[in-house]
Amino acid sequence: MKPLSKNIILFVVVLLIVGAIFSTYTISGDKPEEIGVGTLVERIHEGSVDRILVEGDEVTVTHADGSEALTRKEGGESLSDLLTNYGVEPEELAGIAIDIKGASGRSYFMSLILPSLLPLLLLIVVFFFFIRQFQGANNKAMQFGQSGARKAEDKKDKLTFKDVAGVKEAKEELAEVVDFLKTPKKFVELGAKIPKGVLLMGSPGTGKTLLGRAVAGEASVPFYHISGSEFVEMFVGVGASRVRDLFNEAKKNAPCIIFIDEIDAVGRQRGAGLGGSHDEREQTLNQILVEMDGFDPHLGVIVLAATNRPDVLDPALLRPGRFDRRVIIDLPDIGDREAILKIHAKGKPLEKVDLRRAAERTPGFSGADLANLLNEAAILAARRDKKVIGMDEVLESVEKVLLGPERKSHILSKDEKNFTAHHEAGHALVAHMLPNADPVHKVSIISRGRAAGYTLKLPVDDKKLHGFKEFVDELAVLLGGYVAEKMNFNNVTTGPSDDLKRATQLAKDLVTRYGMSEKLGPRTFGEREDMVFLGREITEQRDYSEATAQQIDQEISRLVDEAMQTAKKILTDNNTKLEAIVKELLEKETIERDEFEALLK
Repeated sequence: MKPLSKNIILFVVVLLIVGAIFSTYTISGDKPEEIGVGTLVERIHEGSVDRILVEGDEVTVTHADGSEALTRKEGGESLSDLLTNYGVEPEELAGIAIDIKGASGRSYFMSLILPSLLPLLLLIVVFFFFIRQFQGANNKAMQFGQSGARKAEDKKDKLTFKDVAGVKEAKEELAEVVDFLKTPKKFVELGAKIPKGVLLMGSPGTGKTLLGRAVAGEASVPFYHISGSEFVEMFVGVGASRVRDLFNEAKKNAPCIIFIDEIDAVGRQRGAGLGGSHDEREQTLNQILVEMDGFDPHLGVIVLAATNRPDVLDPALLRPGRFDRRVIIDLPDIGDREAILKIHAKGKPLEKVDLRRAAERTPGFSGADLANLLNEAAILAARRDKKVIGMDEVLESVEKVLLGPERKSHILSKDEKNFTAHHEAGHALVAHMLPNADPVHKVSIISRGRAAGYTLKLPVDDKKLHGFKEFVDELAVLLGGYVAEKMNFNNVTTGPSDDLKRATQLAKDLVTRYGMSEKLGPRTFGEREDMVFLGREITEQRDYSEATAQQIDQEISRLVDEAMQTAKKILTDNNTKLEAIVKELLEKETIERDEFEALLK
């Protein structure tokens, strides 16, 4: 819920005050009876009047029974003259207590001024309220073109390179930016120009924003953070105005850093995309280009930008003089993952947790994934009413992040368990027997995510390059579950459908993308086109004949068939081991790496 504005609070307070005054006037107890002078004279004749109080022109009559009445007299006329004119004898007044006081200011205000003043006061308050609202709207309209960049200067949240694990090469590149911001003189004396823009490129969650904040923390300069999407509005020209305002503010506070996150939202190629160009985005991009060309290279304003789609950026944005330095941030290797886990483990009570082992089980995880991993482990420990986080919670969280949560409500029938056990045992046994397949860490028939069971294979070392033999063995492993079901039940289920899809795609990539087909030779087939507007591959043009297409299909089928024969031979020759794995799975539902290897010995 948004907090109330000051204008609304002021309006409510004034209304409460006016209401209190009005209630004091109108609801101050039971009103006395209002009578005329003639009625008062009659009651005096009857002897029912006990006391008369005169306050200015107001006469309050108290009767013998304690009740009160109110009447008025003409201004300047005394009560005795009034009663004498009405024929009241002095003897009749002898038993009546008569008090005469001066005119009451409050009574006069209440009786005469307040009734006419209340509506006027209410009108003034309402008028004042709407004037303030219109002024606020005008101020917002004037601020519409101002940038919404957030200036981070809080020393408590200050980050340095020590707080960023891994990415050694990226930190070395950015260290030059820090040196320039700290000691620009030594660069200027040598005639060097520091890059105006540094583009951080990497997969989501690899720490691009974190590195930008660390650069600002190392240099101890103001840090302006804004997202590329915040420049783009429905009105043409607003984004360009915000860019001008941002750079003007940065120049006033130089040296400083401007960090534009997800710059591809505003920096995409101009004139590209479905439906023609986008005037607002293109004007905003033009203004960014002009500003980066315009400011003094020795001023100390450095633009850092982050994106995970550098391929869609406009070429003018990447030319020298703008974003002329590009820093690639890769996914962390096993050593970096361990260091990242140690950073995120600070403040968490861990007990006998081997972070190295957790790092081994998380190939391909980004820094954000690793932070989420330990957070899930902490949540799991809290759900189990534990005071510390153990290794069991960490390993279970790895599987949750990889495969999804455990589906305890999805209970398999006896036949389904038997099929699933043979399926997963087929994967695991083929992977164990092939020399180029990744080692098996865990086999389970407990449902997770959309899978009825799973076989967890993890590489020994992080790999950047993959060979043909690895792909061929991976094809056999993918088909191991399908072959095991068909061999033992002479039937197949829908379980291997995803495995077959992945195997077919892998075989197709071997032929058409990697040039690993012996028959078709070292060339690629098909030109893939990306639509910048969509940011993904949406079509593939055929640059080969129908005869070649038939050969490609034959090669894909050959690779898949050979992999299936390899898996079938392994499972046939080791059927005893296969049944031993199935039996263990049906009893325990889960087999860890040590148990699996001991079982196969």
